[in-house]
Amino acid sequence: MHALLLLSDSALPLGSFAYSSGLESYLAHNKPLPRSTTVIASFQRFLELSIASIASTSIPYLLAAYRDPESLVTLDNDLDASTPCVVAQRASVAQGRALLGVWERAFRETYKNQPDWAPESSRRAIDVIGRFSDDLKSSVGGPDDLGPKGHFAPIWGVVCLAMGVELQQATYIFMLNHAKAVLSAAVRASVMGPYQAQSVLASKTLQDMITKRIEHEWETDTADAGQLVPALDLWVGRHELLYSRIFNS
Repeated sequence: MHALLLLSDSALPLGSFAYSSGLESYLAHNKPLPRSTTVIASFQRFLELSIASIASTSIPYLLAAYRDPESLVTLDNDLDASTPCVVAQRASVAQGRALLGVWERAFRETYKNQPDWAPESSRRAIDVIGRFSDDLKSSVGGPDDLGPKGHFAPIWGVVCLAMGVELQQATYIFMLNHAKAVLSAAVRASVMGPYQAQSVLASKTLQDMITKRIEHEWETDTADAGQLVPALDLWVGRHELLYSRIFNS
């Protein structure tokens, strides 16, 4: 429970709230709304598409890394190769490396000495994170570097395993944190107020949306993972072309 609360904390320094996950670009590129459609309704549609997108592209890699932490390097490479949107790729790597930094600087000392009753998989996950981090530090880091990149979803899966978080909870928190970041972006972009955002977060609609997406991807192999919402790649990709922006690209 303690680890779960740590990972769900909005103060966890991952940099997730610096990105709008395509929302800012969506607001700039979206056609004028018909009179019967409100800005809130349009945002609700975007949130639904964003959750479907992150579920189909990231959950299979998160699950695979948790179930087999030794495959982290391969999963990281596969996710990098299967992410065509450069902006989404940069955001994933930035958050993944930030999570590695949090693990090394804040969590590792607490969780490296596992008690005798701790599962062997958690011990292996700690070793895998250490080796992966060392490989990442020794890599050149350029666009042509074939070494590890540090994508967010598979690293999240292995870190959650190392901290003893159950798989279902690890996946749900990953999705909820994404929803929190999108809603935070909506507040800062003046789409809605903070109380409205909290209302959406607390709603049964969002809970059901996340649960259904997790159930849909629970048995999905990484070979079948892919973008269900191509328009999101366009919105995210064109974000850095906006004349002005308040979120990172």
